[in-house]
Amino acid sequence: MSSGGLVVVPTYDEAENIDMVLGRIRAAVPDVDILVADDASADGTGRLADRAAADDAHIHVLHGPCKRGLGSAYLAGFAWAFERSYDIIVEMDADGSHLPEQLPMLLEALRDADLALGARWVSGGRVVNWPLRRRLLSRCGNAYVRLVLGLPLEDATGGFRAFRRETLEGLDLGSVNSQGYCFQVDLARRAVLAGYHVVEVPITFVERTHGRSKMSRAIVREALLRVSLWGLQHRVDQLRSLAGAQPAGRH
Repeated sequence: MSSGGLVVVPTYDEAENIDMVLGRIRAAVPDVDILVADDASADGTGRLADRAAADDAHIHVLHGPCKRGLGSAYLAGFAWAFERSYDIIVEMDADGSHLPEQLPMLLEALRDADLALGARWVSGGRVVNWPLRRRLLSRCGNAYVRLVLGLPLEDATGGFRAFRRETLEGLDLGSVNSQGYCFQVDLARRAVLAGYHVVEVPITFVERTHGRSKMSRAIVREALLRVSLWGLQHRVDQLRSLAGAQPAGRH
């Protein structure tokens, strides 16, 4: 991780958190580079990130033209990383819910994997200060993903994860159009279907203490619709595969 590693941190109105998160990442993994992918925040997050970048050569800022959504911000960050030949690319939230101190653990897991997912709902994982409603939403959402898509993952919706560059390059990112939190499901789904080695690493997820959550009913609806459509296509593909395996002459 001393060279070739980048943490992509998408931001929208995270002025209360950005300096704290950047400082903790730098302390946890001093040799890593950080890219703040800001979606034209109205609260000055981008300016704070620019100020941090001016003082630290490991910090970079990518300014989006408008509020594009989580998926678009990450895709722009990935493209930026590809252009600069980073070997390891990490996704991480800007609100303090993902603990930068657990980055070394996630990166260590990537030594023997193509994608390391920070997982809340595996043995050893924890969620701190989430209301019961959010816990149920996340647990039920992940159960639905496993049921509909057949993914062998306990936490496909989490956003704290580390990719090898080659893994991301093999996921056909040009066809990704999911925007909200189902973007995370989409990439995990693609990685599993492509045959990459995906591991889940137990993490502690802490509810933000500053700012407002970006979770909304629209995001939940998008995730439900897209996962359902992916699941339907998955079943159709399974049926086609079975039909193709039938001996000649059988109907």
